[in-house]
Amino acid sequence: MPLPKIAEARELNDERLAEEIVAVKRQLFQLRLQKATRQLEKPHQFKHARHRLSQLLTVEGERKRATSLSDQEQK
Repeated sequence: MPLPKIAEARELNDERLAEEIVAVKRQLFQLRLQKATRQLEKPHQFKHARHRLSQLLTVEGERKRATSLSDQEQK
């Protein structure tokens, strides 16, 4: 399974982006729980989930900065 592309995250609208962030955080929690109970079969999923979360948070931050800059320019 290849790592997800950031272009996919940039195509999401703001609402879907927030939902994806929550879903990935929940997935990371479940992976940590599985690791603690020694039920984790695919440890590479940590890398994929952390990578996806960082992409989503990056896109969210870019959008927030873009809106704050456009708000400042309008004043």
